[in-house]
Amino acid sequence: MWSLKFKMSLLLIILFSIIYAGIAIIGTIIGIANFYFYLVISLALMFFQYMIGPRIVEWQMRIKYIEGGEYLNLQRMVEELSQKAGIPKPKIGIAKLPIPNAFAFGRSLSDGRVCVTEGILQLLNEEELKAVLGHEITHLKNRDVLFITILSVIPLLLYHISWHLFWFGGGRRREQGGNIALVGAIAFLFYFITNLLVLYASRIREYFADKGAVYLGNKPSTLASALYKLVYASAQVDKESLKKVGALKAFFLNDPHQAVDEIQELSQIDIDKSGTIDPYELEALRRKKINLRFSDRLLEILTTHPNMLKRIKQLSQYQQLVS
Repeated sequence: MWSLKFKMSLLLIILFSIIYAGIAIIGTIIGIANFYFYLVISLALMFFQYMIGPRIVEWQMRIKYIEGGEYLNLQRMVEELSQKAGIPKPKIGIAKLPIPNAFAFGRSLSDGRVCVTEGILQLLNEEELKAVLGHEITHLKNRDVLFITILSVIPLLLYHISWHLFWFGGGRRREQGGNIALVGAIAFLFYFITNLLVLYASRIREYFADKGAVYLGNKPSTLASALYKLVYASAQVDKESLKKVGALKAFFLNDPHQAVDEIQELSQIDIDKSGTIDPYELEALRRKKINLRFSDRLLEILTTHPNMLKRIKQLSQYQQLVS
């Protein structure tokens, strides 16, 4: 737990430093070199991201929060898991998306929200759904959702700055020489760096949330089966639907964009071809050494989620926690 908090806090410090450095460099280039100016702008950006992050997620994921007697079984599971985790019961939402998945977000524990898509309710059995919800509840308990909410907006902001300066800064480039082009290049560099930080943070939180789901009483094989089913179902989703949620895929339980490649590896774990991963198959994976290709390792650095084979391999190490 402390390892997670340390890594996520360190990422936030690095991110703030990058934002400050970027503003300082850009400010110096365009003739503004006041320390307090950089500090105020940096704090304002962070506060703005903190405030609007959940609204962006709600809008893009098309979330409708459930009320009263709706989805009683789902409400019961979330209430039980949040009590076990020792956190307030989060708001529960249904995302009107064609992709089977789940996610959690919010500014704080008291502002937590756990959402599932309509597709996942039809795809998973009750135990698998409970394991998925345990994963999402752990995100809230660890407060890493706050960090991701903040982090995810920053690369998007820097990308738009660089894009705007490159394509619409022509007049100012003639007035200020190459300064505007340089500012655009710096903004793009910081976009690339901060995006890698967001990706790394997202991968860390997935491993810890998987372990947290097990601590909340879910079997590793049950969560592994849920992940396997989600990957298989995501591989069937059309590209247009995937594009609509691409900007916020870091919030998802798995990355739907990687599903087509991942399903080939995961199908080898399903020895009896039942469409699930049972404890015996997970134990067989635990005893097996896996070697990822260099291309897979490189791809993982550039994605929001861990390589799924590595992730389920890590889940196999938690068998003793429930034995």
